[in-house]
Amino acid sequence: MDYLLALDVGGGTRDLLLWQRDQTIENAVKMVLPSPTRVAAARIRRAGASGRPVFLSGWLMGGGMVSRAVQEHLAAGHQVWATPSAAATLHDDPARVQAMGVAIVESAPADAVVIPFGDLDLDSLAGALARFDLELPAQLAVAVCDHGYSPGFSNRKFRFGQWRSFLDSGGRLSDLITDDPAEHLTRMRAIADQAPGVLLMDTAAAALWGALQDPTVAARAEQGICVVNAGNMHTVGFLLQGERVLGVYEHHTRRLDTARLADHIARFISGDLADQEVFDDNGHGCARLAEAPREVAGPVVLTGPRRRLAQGLGWQTAVPLGDVMLSGCFGLVAAARVAWGEADPRWF
Repeated sequence: MDYLLALDVGGGTRDLLLWQRDQTIENAVKMVLPSPTRVAAARIRRAGASGRPVFLSGWLMGGGMVSRAVQEHLAAGHQVWATPSAAATLHDDPARVQAMGVAIVESAPADAVVIPFGDLDLDSLAGALARFDLELPAQLAVAVCDHGYSPGFSNRKFRFGQWRSFLDSGGRLSDLITDDPAEHLTRMRAIADQAPGVLLMDTAAAALWGALQDPTVAARAEQGICVVNAGNMHTVGFLLQGERVLGVYEHHTRRLDTARLADHIARFISGDLADQEVFDDNGHGCARLAEAPREVAGPVVLTGPRRRLAQGLGWQTAVPLGDVMLSGCFGLVAAARVAWGEADPRWF
């Protein structure tokens, strides 16, 4: 493949890179756009401001902001209808969605504002690119945070269970990208249904791969490093040695301040942070393999849009290809090239 759309869909932004094999990366098309959940939430709030009911249609997508906007809309006394697939964005259990006050229906009532759901919105992207005589690539690589289908069970525990399974299966970096996500990864499956052949990753995994495109970070990896992705919604830490992930920590960014982040990551590295402690703090969890190091040489490596959370800690900011914000997209491309069988996908 010589032309790829890398799309890193987070809670606050969706970051886009058009990669062409023979193009100097500084000349590539790059965009940081509002995330689909942020756009949908804004549309719901506009409808609420005018007193209009809304109809949620389309695909299962990331929740977060859009879930809060729906709750606000209902609390204000406005009606919300949703198709079954769109309703799954709000909760895996349709009964829970209906208990919120959302009516699950197949078609829109005549007076409702239609709010399209979906993580991709390829028509809009294709239209925007066409204005600059650019074509949307046939090959896509997309990163999203998928909690997985877990009605009746904690989605925090269920999501972290995916990290445990990854570690237990060897923690190989190359296993973090797939064109065939498991059936319980319903958000990824929705993307695969929209774009057959798409390569998919978790957003934190894409950030990890992206951080390794910084040569100073890659040079330290063999000795063992800790990489922390401070995302808008989730903060995820990885213990990495060579080509293997040996530990994972995940928390909600809103629950962290600088002191707590520093304490958690220090104890994550040393092996003194308990999984239950993270979960009880409204995070996801903490897991390590027996061979995980209890110290790393050099500072923690930092990436992600909420890097200011670690200000003053002396951590190393990863700067892959001179662009901090596109780490996830760079990671998607690097991982995709490995999936295509390229021996050395690094860009430096």
